[in-house]
Amino acid sequence: MHSAWFDNAVAWIGAHPHAAGLLIFLIAFSDALIVLGAFVPALPLLIPVGVLIGLGTLSGPYAVACAALGALAGDGLSYWIGRRWGNRLRAVWPFRRYPQMLERGEGLFRRNAFKSILIARYVGPIRPFVPAIAGMAGMPPARYLQASLLACISWAVLFLLPGWALGQAYEAVAAVADKLALVLLGLLGALALAWAVVLYSWRWFALHADSLLAQLLRWSHRHPLLGRYAAALIDRRRPETAPLLLLAVCLFAVAWLWAWLSASLALHGGPLRLDHDVHALMFALRNPLADRMLATLAGLGSAPVLGVAFAAALLWLLWRRRWLAAGHWLGAVAVGLALTLGLDALVDMPRPPTAAAGFGFPSIAVTMTTVVFGFFAVLIARELPGRQRVWPYLLAGIATALVGFARLYLGAHWLSDILGGVLLGAAWVLIIGIAYRRRRERAFWMRPLAWTFYGAFALAAGYFAPRSAPQTLAQFQPPPPTRVLATANWRAHGLEDPRHRFDLEIAGPLDVLQQRLLAQGWQVQPAADWLGVLGLLDDGLPPAQRPVLPLALDAHPEALLLRRADPADPTRIEVLRLWPAPSRLADGTPLWVARFDTMQLRRRLRLLNLWKPDPPAHALPPELLTLDATEPRLQLVTHPR
Repeated sequence: MHSAWFDNAVAWIGAHPHAAGLLIFLIAFSDALIVLGAFVPALPLLIPVGVLIGLGTLSGPYAVACAALGALAGDGLSYWIGRRWGNRLRAVWPFRRYPQMLERGEGLFRRNAFKSILIARYVGPIRPFVPAIAGMAGMPPARYLQASLLACISWAVLFLLPGWALGQAYEAVAAVADKLALVLLGLLGALALAWAVVLYSWRWFALHADSLLAQLLRWSHRHPLLGRYAAALIDRRRPETAPLLLLAVCLFAVAWLWAWLSASLALHGGPLRLDHDVHALMFALRNPLADRMLATLAGLGSAPVLGVAFAAALLWLLWRRRWLAAGHWLGAVAVGLALTLGLDALVDMPRPPTAAAGFGFPSIAVTMTTVVFGFFAVLIARELPGRQRVWPYLLAGIATALVGFARLYLGAHWLSDILGGVLLGAAWVLIIGIAYRRRRERAFWMRPLAWTFYGAFALAAGYFAPRSAPQTLAQFQPPPPTRVLATANWRAHGLEDPRHRFDLEIAGPLDVLQQRLLAQGWQVQPAADWLGVLGLLDDGLPPAQRPVLPLALDAHPEALLLRRADPADPTRIEVLRLWPAPSRLADGTPLWVARFDTMQLRRRLRLLNLWKPDPPAHALPPELLTLDATEPRLQLVTHPR
């Protein structure tokens, strides 16, 4: 929900906290009203209200009371309409055209009238209709009111609770996550997309398999020349016919998408506008905590991890003398790798500025992850019963999404490289899968093979992926700044960068600066990692050992993070962060930018003890303002607060 009226409504609630009760009442009332409630998105509207409660802008009991009264009034009006019109409602639009609107609620109401009113309040599609059905059924008003009152109060609390908790956690989320939260949301979105594409494609085919078979048979009769190839896939007496048809349909779709993507890139002469936009977004989201995690996930598609899993499955097939399966398994991976390397050598695609040499179109890691997991799914799915056959394909989609998103985040590839790798890998898997599934082979016990492959992959990933993360990050360092400043101009005007707030700009060796500040009582804090984040949950950890969480500047983590405790208050510290400057000096002197904060230890959600920055109202400490006066190797530009 991002429309203008939605944003205006939220802004109005914040500006008029007492009169906002009327709007909350109307939201709940409209959500409960028969027919209209099916189109009113109550939860998305009430989540911002809950956020305002959590932030202290709006009274929680007042908002709950308004929401409960609105829902009770809407339910009551729906109940009266059902009691007044009875079964005549069935002849009124929209129930005449869509009788299922009432039928679903009636089915629930028949099982238990009292409980149905409680349950229906939390089930969106039937929520506005069950009160009307209760009126149509002649439920006594007093008994209906008891159930409705209980349902509306509990509904108001539970629907406001997610936003309420989010508002309470806002400062904690901002301090711990910041850009990390957006990265995790993006990763979850990629996984959800992969899951939905696989699952809903499978379900769609399950519903339309018979009609597709019939259409393909009719087409093969009308086209004798090409139809014989289609007819080779169709034999209703063979259990492999439906899977073969599914693979063929998917191959057609993937081939069409591959042709469209290739043509778009060829006509554009390089990366698309979307590629640049996504790359810029990912670059802006770079942060130290996410870097390490995504570099580890990128290692899932590396040659050692996939190679160990591939070799383990191949050895098992050879040991069990499954020559046909072993041959197709070897061919799938070997030819898939050759195709990817050949295409990468032929296509000259400009690289992202953060990508090292050797990363091209399509992404080899993404293609090979698709091939290895995809063909293994084809290999074992035939041995699984019924609906369980979708699980290997879901795992293939998840593995590919993890590797693709990680490499996109790190700047190894354009989005086109990732999509091209997925489509190329999927096309080859479908081709080799059709070739394999057309051949009859006796069934074999799938579980040992699945444990061998997935177990070997998990062990290899657990050992190699974390160890490869530092090397992976070193490959995708942000490019050096291109803007060059004369030292005199810098001393006179500073960087003049409107994108960021800097308190200091320092030219000179970082080790000299560090030694000067250590002598003034500052301490160096090593970069906080995920273990440090988990330590925030430890109530017994003294303030001096609680880490200050890292921040990134243009994808650079802090080059130096210094802290100094307040002797009068152990729950307050001073923090100085230094990063490489987004510009460089013409004479080659290292240039750094710094931000100074005073931070207070605060407890959030009764779980986290966080260093939260105070408003930047404090003056800079004297030793920072006089660095260049006491050390000739340092030059300083300050920014007034």
